[in-house]
Amino acid sequence: MLAAAVLGPVAVVLATGGKVSPAPPTMVDTKAVAAAAAIAPCCLEIVPALEDVAPAPAALAPGGPVNQLVSVSRWRVAAQIPKPLPVGVASESGLQVRTILAARAISAAFPEIDHIGGVRADPLPWHPNGLAIDVMIPNAGSASGIALGNEIVRFVIKNAKRFGMQDAIWRGTYFTPSGPAGGGAGHFDHVHVTTTGGGYPDGDETYYR
Repeated sequence: MLAAAVLGPVAVVLATGGKVSPAPPTMVDTKAVAAAAAIAPCCLEIVPALEDVAPAPAALAPGGPVNQLVSVSRWRVAAQIPKPLPVGVASESGLQVRTILAARAISAAFPEIDHIGGVRADPLPWHPNGLAIDVMIPNAGSASGIALGNEIVRFVIKNAKRFGMQDAIWRGTYFTPSGPAGGGAGHFDHVHVTTTGGGYPDGDETYYR
């Protein structure tokens, strides 16, 4: 089973409040920072919280820099918290996990899409094996429809690694994760997306944005 938690980014904000000594001004309470870091799961970013600051004595002296500040008194440790993707407009029956992730992510990013085809009979193995979806484009021949299809292709390529993208086909062009790669038959009313699958879900997966 593919762990869906590895398929998307995470976002959590943690805060820690320990005061630091004002001498020297650049001193950081490393124990407080380390303790906060220990409880954050990943993607740490330590940023100063500019609170409780006051003019340093030198700033008050004649000719002193009036904007000089004492050292920061608090530090915040920021990470990322996962946000689950809801079920989208595609029927997920028979789809493999990376295909489901792609379908849900496209549904969330493009609410104007009201139908995504999945498993169906086909002489090629992609749709029958749950490896492909067809993102149906409203008013596909119009300028707005073509622009929407183009944007979906860009979105899929941008997320190629996360989706396990193998290819996409739109308006007679075949795309790989590297971009356009030659001609592809048809597909003027939908964007076809093929993934590497990742196996069939067992029902315990959570898909993240």
